[in-house]
Amino acid sequence: MAKLSYQKPGLTLQSGAPAARAAQVADLQEHLRQLGYLRSGIDGKFGPGTDSAVRALRHDLLHNDGSSRGGDGRAPVSVLDFNRGRVGLVNGVLDQPLAACVADLLAADAFPKVPASASPREDNRRVREQISRLTGLPVPPPFLLAIFRQESALQHYREPAGADRDCYVVVGLDTNASQKHVITSRGYGIGQYTLFHHPPRAEEVAGVIQDPGRNVQRAAGELKAKFDGFVMGASSGTRADDRVAEQGTGPLRVCKYAPQDARYLRDCAACARDAGAHDISPGDRVYAGSGLAFEPTQYYRSARYRGVPVRRKFPCDWPYALRRYNGAGINSYHYQARVLANLLAPEPA
Repeated sequence: MAKLSYQKPGLTLQSGAPAARAAQVADLQEHLRQLGYLRSGIDGKFGPGTDSAVRALRHDLLHNDGSSRGGDGRAPVSVLDFNRGRVGLVNGVLDQPLAACVADLLAADAFPKVPASASPREDNRRVREQISRLTGLPVPPPFLLAIFRQESALQHYREPAGADRDCYVVVGLDTNASQKHVITSRGYGIGQYTLFHHPPRAEEVAGVIQDPGRNVQRAAGELKAKFDGFVMGASSGTRADDRVAEQGTGPLRVCKYAPQDARYLRDCAACARDAGAHDISPGDRVYAGSGLAFEPTQYYRSARYRGVPVRRKFPCDWPYALRRYNGAGINSYHYQARVLANLLAPEPA
């Protein structure tokens, strides 16, 4: 392949790169997006996000052997095999040895790339329409939409804005708490299909990452699994503490309407309004008697929420399932509060 625009003898790009290098920075950002290291933004400005992405790539060139951090199988290639002694330390500088590694990664068919859309706004609108019309899902579509508002702002593809030409599949990056350049997992697309190995396998790109419909189906399956197995699980370790505290240990409540009713698993906004709303402030217990209290975290800078539907007054157990969709601990309660509030958001255009 032709040399990249930033493959020039002696050229380096780093934080604060001059405006004269904007086109080269934008090309680098696009390549970092394709390779799954940049969260978002192809605007020619070498800011903190680009700096972190360069550091993450350097880290992988030194350490990523293709193994998984979460038991979901190996990646199709070992990123460190593309180093060949060219990168020796982790920093935020794009130098010529690193540029050569990027060129090799881009040229490697065995390294699947993050897909882009030629019409991201139209594609996103179509996906949202499909979700709102879905029937026969084992989970309530309004809860899925509320989750997707939190996970991906209801976008499968980033939408270009101003000088930012980013139109690639939305990628969420979880990072190591102490080393922000170490990416521990990635969520892809509107449903944030999560992988703990990198890069994804070709079948994962074609089967879930590039296909919004399958991405949604996968998310629905995960939510149903949390509902079935982690709200009232077989042991105390697999039960949702908030559900037990507020509803007891009775049978799971799927919906207050019968399956033959047109409102079955669909009238969730009305139920959210009927539940009433409350405000959450720092220090508030996550439920009465809990040892956990709302506080800012690495992922949630504020612990203050307004107008959150009252969880215990829902006539179903989906509020507890959506918390477990995000895991456990205080971050899952932040997530739950935000998604419950999303149930009252206007329908997407």
